[in-house]
Amino acid sequence: MKKYDAIIVGAGVCGIYQAYKLSQMNMNFLLLEQGSDLGGTWYWNRYPGCRFDSESETYGYSFSKDLLEEWNWKEHYAPREETESYLHFVAAKFNLRKFMRFNSELSSAIWQKKDKCWKIKTKDGATFITKYLLTAIGLLSCPTPPKFKGIQNFEGTSFHTYNSPKNPINYSGKRVAVVGTGATGVQVICAIAKEVENLVVFQRRPNWCAPLHNSNISQSKMADIKKNYDAIFEKCRNTPSGFYHNFDPRKTFEVDEKKREQFWEELYASPGFGIWLGNFRDTLSDEKANLEFSNFVAKKIRQRVKSSEIAELLIPKDHGFGTRRVPMENGYYEVFNQDNVKLVNLEENPIIEVTKSGILTKNDEYKFDIIIYATGFDAVTGSFDKIEFIGKDGKSLKEKWANGPRTVYGLAVPNFPNLLTLAGPQSGSVATNFPRGIEEAVNWSSDFLEFLEKNRVEYFDAKLEAEDLWNDHVTEMSEKILFAKEKSWFTGYNVNVDKKYKGKCLIYAGGQIRFREFITNEKIQEYPSFDKFATDQNVLKHLVKETATI
Repeated sequence: MKKYDAIIVGAGVCGIYQAYKLSQMNMNFLLLEQGSDLGGTWYWNRYPGCRFDSESETYGYSFSKDLLEEWNWKEHYAPREETESYLHFVAAKFNLRKFMRFNSELSSAIWQKKDKCWKIKTKDGATFITKYLLTAIGLLSCPTPPKFKGIQNFEGTSFHTYNSPKNPINYSGKRVAVVGTGATGVQVICAIAKEVENLVVFQRRPNWCAPLHNSNISQSKMADIKKNYDAIFEKCRNTPSGFYHNFDPRKTFEVDEKKREQFWEELYASPGFGIWLGNFRDTLSDEKANLEFSNFVAKKIRQRVKSSEIAELLIPKDHGFGTRRVPMENGYYEVFNQDNVKLVNLEENPIIEVTKSGILTKNDEYKFDIIIYATGFDAVTGSFDKIEFIGKDGKSLKEKWANGPRTVYGLAVPNFPNLLTLAGPQSGSVATNFPRGIEEAVNWSSDFLEFLEKNRVEYFDAKLEAEDLWNDHVTEMSEKILFAKEKSWFTGYNVNVDKKYKGKCLIYAGGQIRFREFITNEKIQEYPSFDKFATDQNVLKHLVKETATI
């Protein structure tokens, strides 16, 4: 049985960076990855149209000047293939593959009270012992296929977008169904609509979508980006979201109607999340302000969709713009002007079953060659629930989080010693430009490990009182914005998840600036939110601190 100082779980954006940091600390560590290669999200999601909606230059790592100089982004919003290539480049440059064990899906992690370590088992039967366990298992890595009757009977090609086939599919001339119109479904639909013979989109609830306005990056533009990386990352550090975008300091109704309309037109014509995260500062917190902007976007949809009936089906009636995750699109609404595309409203015409040849609804029967399920994820906590985490009190993490996650900074959990949840629920990385958020988390966690090792700490455990303080703060921040009231993955909702829905605070809504202040203060005060247990009593006396006030 192999023993390590640390084991990282997950070889995506977060896990790769944590591996780099531990390699610089000369730790004896291992990275376990369930896939056959690195990449995380960008390994699994091979569906057509997959890309991120962060500006490319804000998505890459900031820690290496050489890396920034050597890598050239090709598009302002990079497709999956480019991002996967980037992560492969990073791993090769810093010789990180030697630490990685692939095809190693974690089945259990059990704290050993006697030996003060974690016993790790993988589904292929391997067992490992580690002092520290660091999870980088992804926010959206537990896919939720629908529970339609007969789904296993379909004789054509079918898959959830997360488990897209590795070999590209030829969609030309095919009859295709896409079930779901969230961010993933929107990307798929835009990518294949002009290629297929016919496309049927099955929509349960419409989402507010906004144009991405993607374009290629010229050589001269890339050269300019490289010259300004310091300023780019500094700008991202000083926005709540970690993107370029910052909210306009004005409130909606402080601006007269004409100027307000002009401002929104400019946002609608601009690339990226500015329309969501660069809007008037009350757009996501005040219901009247949100309704005013939602009406503006509804007007834009009606302008883009020829059929007034279809346009109304594509306009959400159950939530306001930005109160759920906003899918960014490239010609999405124009797709429904094509003769080969049909929209099925599942509220009025629900799916009865999947047949050998297609899909049977209440009113119609459709024949398909390919069915794509874009039905989302058991977000944030789902990837934890799949693994049997057992803490020092013998209870599972799934049991502890049954009514919603409770953490300290989204980075640690009481009664689960020496466990760091690098991109866990309630952390600063969940609701930010992900790479910017995980760099904060990984840097803090690495500093914490250095502190523990320097002070010969045997194990740490987050304090229950610190958990209470952080949970109260997360709840307070969440209640200030409208999405806390909506059913979305932000609040733990997915109709395909096998559990009764209860609204949960899965994300930290206080913004990365505030989050950074908390964890920085924690570090400066030598981590008072954590009990430290050392064999050397003199060390132990030195390390006892009061819990930080959050």
